[in-house]
Amino acid sequence: MAIPKFPQVPPLSLEQIRALTMLAFYQDVKPEPCDAIFVFGGSHPGNWQHPLQAYNHGLGKRIIVTGGTSSWRMTHRDWNGVAGSEAEWIVSKLIENGVPEDAIVYETKSKSSFENVSEAKTIVNFTKIKSLLVICKSYGTGRQIRTLQKQLPKNMSYIPYSFDTAFDDEPLLTRLTWHQTEKNRALVFGEYLRILHYGNQGQIAPSNQPIEGLENAHLAYIT
Repeated sequence: MAIPKFPQVPPLSLEQIRALTMLAFYQDVKPEPCDAIFVFGGSHPGNWQHPLQAYNHGLGKRIIVTGGTSSWRMTHRDWNGVAGSEAEWIVSKLIENGVPEDAIVYETKSKSSFENVSEAKTIVNFTKIKSLLVICKSYGTGRQIRTLQKQLPKNMSYIPYSFDTAFDDEPLLTRLTWHQTEKNRALVFGEYLRILHYGNQGQIAPSNQPIEGLENAHLAYIT
C-alpha cells in the first residue's frame, strides 16, 4: 500500500508540530547565488515563476528543469500545459519571460521527485557543480533536498528557494500555518511519512531524528 496524499493524522503536540515543520519545510535560510538553479517538476505557476525570479535576481546562471507527468496525476487549476510535459511547460514560460534558451537544460521523463533527480543526472554533469538553488513547494522541501543529498555528490550544498501553495479552497499552506486545517495537516504529515519510508528504502537521505511518538507512523501504510 502506498502512502496516500492525505493520510490520517494523529493528535499532535506542539513539540511534534515544531519537529514536523523542520523536517517537511527544511531550514528557513536567506537565498544566495548558486552554481545552478534546480527545478523540481510540477504544474503550479510557482514552478516557473520562482526560477524566473531567482534567475532575474542573479541567484543562478543556469536552470535545470525536471518533470514529465506526475505519478499523482494531479494538476494545478491554472495548468495550461496539458499537451506536453511539466518541464516543457516550465521551459516555455521561462523563455517567454526572457530567459535565454541556452541557459536552460531539461528532462521530460520523470514521474516523481526521485526520478526528477535521476533523470537530471543523465543530462547534467553534477561533479562540476558545487551548489544548487532548489525550487520546489515549501512543504515538500525537506524530502526533495534529501533526495538530492542522496543522489548527488556529497560535497554539494543546497539552498532552498521554495514557494507556498494552497490546495483546492484551503488557506495558504506555510511553515507557520500548515497545522491549522485538516487537509493541510494531512499534506505535511504525508511528507513526514515519505521521509521515513524513502529514507528506509535508501532513496533519500534519512532523517536521523524521527519524531518522538511518530517513529513508526509510516508502517501502517507499508506492506
